[in-house]
Amino acid sequence: MIFYNPRGAPELACDHCGCRWVDRLKGKAFCYECGEEVTAESIAEFQLALQEMAAKNDQPGGGTT
Repeated sequence: MIFYNPRGAPELACDHCGCRWVDRLKGKAFCYECGEEVTAESIAEFQLALQEMAAKNDQPGGGTT
């Protein structure tokens, strides 16, 4: 699950409980609140959202102040 903070930056959240805190252990990611593993699909979705934000900010007038 992806949330966008007030400045427009994406934040990865747990698909099970919505928590935005993730522990990274031994190459995997787990929700701090409920302990569910963050799926590879969710991580890929988050990375795509980061790339889209970076591309938008690279355009003239696209950055946030």
